This record gives sequence, C-alpha cells and structure tokens, in this order.
Amino acid sequence: MNDMFQPLIEKLKANPRTIVFTEGSDPRILEAASRLLKEELLKVIMVGNTEEIKKAAAEGNFDISKAEIADPDTCPYFDEMVSTMVELRKGKMTAEECAETLKKSNYFGTMLVKMGKADCLLGGATYSTADTVRPALQLVKTKPGATLVSSCMIMDRQGGEEHLQRIACGDVAINIDYTDTVDKNTGEVKQTAAEKLAEVVVATAETAQLFGIDPKVAVLSFSTKGSGKGGTVQLSHDATIIAQQKAPQFDIDGELQFDAAVSMDVAKVKCKGSKVAGRANTFIFPNLEAANIGHKMAQRVGGYDAYGPILQGLNAPINDLSRGCNAEEVYKLSLITACQK
Repeated sequence: MNDMFQPLIEKLKANPRTIVFTEGSDPRILEAASRLLKEELLKVIMVGNTEEIKKAAAEGNFDISKAEIADPDTCPYFDEMVSTMVELRKGKMTAEECAETLKKSNYFGTMLVKMGKADCLLGGATYSTADTVRPALQLVKTKPGATLVSSCMIMDRQGGEEHLQRIACGDVAINIDYTDTVDKNTGEVKQTAAEKLAEVVVATAETAQLFGIDPKVAVLSFSTKGSGKGGTVQLSHDATIIAQQKAPQFDIDGELQFDAAVSMDVAKVKCKGSKVAGRANTFIFPNLEAANIGHKMAQRVGGYDAYGPILQGLNAPINDLSRGCNAEEVYKLSLITACQK
C-alpha cells in the first residue's frame, strides 16, 4: 500500500494548520516541532515557561524560532480565558478555581483550541490519557451527534493479504466496557450499551477513511451470527444492527469472530454472503480488555506499526501521546491530528 502519511503531508502543505503542544519543554516535543516547522507543515504553539522552553531547545539544538510560545503566567489574554471557562463550567467552578486550573498546561492548551487560537492539540507525553480527555470534555466537548469519546488505532504493515496491510481498531483506549446510561431520578434508560458501541463503530469507520481505508467493519465477539451465547454476543449483535441503520454508507457486519472476519475460507462456512466477513479491515472490539490485548498482539507478534490512539467524537482534533513515545511518533501523530476534522 502507499505511504499513509504522504497524503496527510500534501494536505497540510496546501492548508497549514496550527497545533498546540502542551509540553513545550519536552525534548521529544521540541524535536518533532522543529521538524514540522522546518518542513513548513504546521504552525506551532508551545505551552510552558518561555525561558524553560528556549533553554531546552538550545540544549537539544532544536530550531523553534518560528514557533509561538504561550506561557500561562504571562499570557496577555489570560483573563479572557478565565471568563470563557467560567461560562463553560457554569456553576461548577468559580473564577478563582478556573484561573488556577488554567495554569495547568493541559487545560491552558485546550482553551487555546476552544477559543480558536489553534486548530488542534497534542499532549500526554508526560501525563495520562485521562488528563488529556478531561479538559477536552469540559471545554471543547463532544461534536454534534456524539455522546461519547472513543479512540482508534491505525495499524500498518507491508506484506500479507492486501486487505490486512492497513487496518483500523476501535475502541483501544477510552471505554472500558459498554453499559446502559440510566437516569438516576426516573430509572429510564437514556442510552443503551449497544447504542454506545454503535457510535464507536461509525466513528472508527470514519477515521479509517482518513488513512485510505475503504472500511469493511467487523463488530467482533467470540460468536459468529449466534453460534455462541452470553458475554458480549448480544451487545455486538445489537450494535451491528444500530450501526447499519446509522451509517448505511458503510459495510458493517457482526457479530463476527476474528477468523470469520479475516479469512474467506472461514467466512464461507460461518457466514456465507456477508459483504464484510473474510475481507474485514476495520475491527470493533466489545470492550477495552479485548481491544488492548488484540491490538498489542498485532503490533508485537503480527509486525504492525501502530499509530494512535486517535481520539474520536470531540468537537476539535485533540490526541493523546503515549508516555513512552519518541520524537518520530510525536511527528506522525501531529500530522494525523492536524488532518482530522
């Protein structure tokens, strides 16, 4: 398959966007930022103490002279940010609490995106996924029609069957499992577990398209078309039906076992006539336990390069780095983030 990053590079060369890095003094961030600036792919805002960032850049011999440094302690529009956050957190936080919170780089950077001073954000090289997602949910919020945040991992390798050279997996980082959302006062089910998983199905298919994947979506379980009972079987079955109704433009099928999803020989036996079985390239896991095991097996044993997790469902592109990331991974996830809708 073609280089998955070349189309992203061409897109950004034609329309450069502004990215916020919330950990501006981290050497990995500085190295990636200097490369992005040199290649003129992105405009860059580095969050942090101005002197610390400049010192770290000099020590690493990284040229970030074209980057903007946004220091929460000296920001000229900090009061405006506080006022905006007070409005967003109506009745939940005082102005003093908002001011204190915005001193934290993850909140400060997210507010830059919310206020339109940047298009997207990448953080998490030194803090947890929760510390990336929490300010995003509180300030940027979910996009219209979305009720939850999920994530997708893009897996890429050369060789093997063509439909498995580049695949998408969701959700790999956010939702531990799927349960009904129930109104505490009335006991009414506001959103079913299957509706939540169906939302992940559609979001992951949309993300897959960004990387040149024509999504053939398999909603996975340990059962194929009712061959097993219990566990997540009903969840995956019901989510498939809902997702098919929500997004008829995509080929979606389930519940499928993994072998039925990827092997045409198995598919002919277990689910003849399926548009997805035997040729799936986009895989939806019924819980985080299965997803984490599955995508890491593919990476470590299957020889896939893994890119992500790519967050889905937010009102702006915001992504989370692994704390074990290197500068190359920061660079590539920056390209991905900037090209998301």
